Amino acid sequence: MIDYYDYVLGFVPLALVGITAVLSAIGVDTLLAVPVGATVAGLAVGHALFVNGPVVRPADAPDDAPARSSTRQTPINAD
Repeated sequence: MIDYYDYVLGFVPLALVGITAVLSAIGVDTLLAVPVGATVAGLAVGHALFVNGPVVRPADAPDDAPARSSTRQTPINAD
């Protein structure tokens, strides 16, 4: 399932390369276009980390995977 952070990870190189390319194409100097693209990418990462940051799950929240196997089999010795 695609999450918000997956979109952010996809947006970072798109912003860095895409904004730099668009600004360069319309005549902005590359020495100015690269920092503008990097600033937008950095703002996206900052938003993902600090504004819409990852949430710590409560200790009593159920796990997605069971902690133990539902069958009572002896583990296989791989040695």
